[in-house]
Amino acid sequence: MTASLTRRHLLTAALAAGVAVPLGAGRGLASPKRLMLPPPTGPHPVGTVPLHLIDTSRLDPVAGPGHHPELMADVWYPATRDARRHPVKAWMPAAPMHALFESAGLDADVAPPRTAGHQGAPVLRPAGRRPVVVFSHGAADQRSEATVVVQELVSHGYVVVTVDHPYDPFGEFPDGRLRLPADDVPVTPWDHARDIRFVLDRIEDLAAGRNPDAQGRPLPAGLGAALDPHRVGMFGFSKGATATALVMNTDRRVRAGLSLDGPMLSGPRPAELDRPFMLMTAAFTPGADESGVGEFWPLLHGWRLQVHTAGATHIGYCDYPWLIPQLAAVNGMSGEQVTDWIGTLPPARAVRIQRAYPLAFFDLHLRHLRQWLLERPSPAFPEVKFVP
Repeated sequence: MTASLTRRHLLTAALAAGVAVPLGAGRGLASPKRLMLPPPTGPHPVGTVPLHLIDTSRLDPVAGPGHHPELMADVWYPATRDARRHPVKAWMPAAPMHALFESAGLDADVAPPRTAGHQGAPVLRPAGRRPVVVFSHGAADQRSEATVVVQELVSHGYVVVTVDHPYDPFGEFPDGRLRLPADDVPVTPWDHARDIRFVLDRIEDLAAGRNPDAQGRPLPAGLGAALDPHRVGMFGFSKGATATALVMNTDRRVRAGLSLDGPMLSGPRPAELDRPFMLMTAAFTPGADESGVGEFWPLLHGWRLQVHTAGATHIGYCDYPWLIPQLAAVNGMSGEQVTDWIGTLPPARAVRIQRAYPLAFFDLHLRHLRQWLLERPSPAFPEVKFVP
C-alpha cells in the first residue's frame, strides 16, 4: 500500500476538508461517556486472552542488536456459560485509544467500549477442534478495529486471533509501554505477512499444548485443544487485506482469505491464488485509481467472489461506523461531518453486513456449509452488490 493510501492519510485528508473537531473536548469530566459496541448474535459466550509474542528469528529494525520484534495478539474463543464471572475486555486500553482518536482529530472524554469478551473465561470444550481465523489490521491502526466481525465469528464457534503489527499499531504492552505507529519506520504489507506467518507458528504451538506468551502467563485450560491448525482462514482490513493475499502466496496453512476493502496491487503485488478468496469493497473498487482490485481479480483461480457495499466508505467494514457517531455526539459534530467519515450507510446496516458476510464466507470454506448468501444477491442486503 502506498503511503498516500494509508488510513492515516485518508483521515488527514478528511480533517483538511473540515471534519476536524476540538481535540480532547470535555477531557477532565468526572464520568466520561462510555462508548458501546453491538453484541454478537451467536449462541456462544466469548472468551479472550492476550499473548505477548517475541519473534526471535528476526532482529528489531530500530532497537538494535540483541532485540527482536515484539507484538501483541488476542486469542478469542467460545467460552462456557459462566464466562460472565470473568472481567470484560475493553476494546483497547484507554491511553492508546485516545492517541488513536487524537491522531484523527476525534479525541473526546470517553471511556473505551466494553467488548463481549470475558478475559480468561473457561473454554467451551467442543466435540472436535474449532477452525481458526487470523486478523491483520490496517495501516496505523490496531488489532481491535474489527471487533464486531471477530466477536460474531467467535459467538458462532470460531477461534479468532487478532494481531498488532510492530511499528504500525496503537497499542500497549503488558508492562505499560505504549506502542504508537512509527512514521520513520516503513511497514509494508510484506511486514504484516511475515508477522502473520510467525503467529501461525504460535497457533501451532498453542494447538500442541505449548504456551508462547513471552512472560508465560497462564492460559485458559483447554485452549490449545480447541484449535484446529489444519483449518485456518485469514482476513484483513486495508493493508491487512493485502497482507492476507501475500500470506496465502507464501503459506498454504491459510485455506481461505477475505479482503475488507484492500488496495490489492499497490506496493507488493500478490501472485496467483488457487484457494478461496473474497473481496468486500467500498473505496477500493475495480475502477478506483490505485485500487489494484481490477488487476488482482484475474489472479484468483480458485473460488472467488467480489461484493461492493453501496454507501460505505473505506472504514465501513470496521468498528468505526458504529463508534464515530457516538464520538460525534460528544464532540458536537454535524450530520454532514459524520457522513464524510462513514458514508451514507446507516451504522446498523454496516453491522449487519459485517456480521453476515464474513461468517458465511468462513462457514463455506472452513466448515463446508453451503451459503445461499454467497451465491446470489440477497433482498435482505440490498446495499451489497455482486461484482461480476
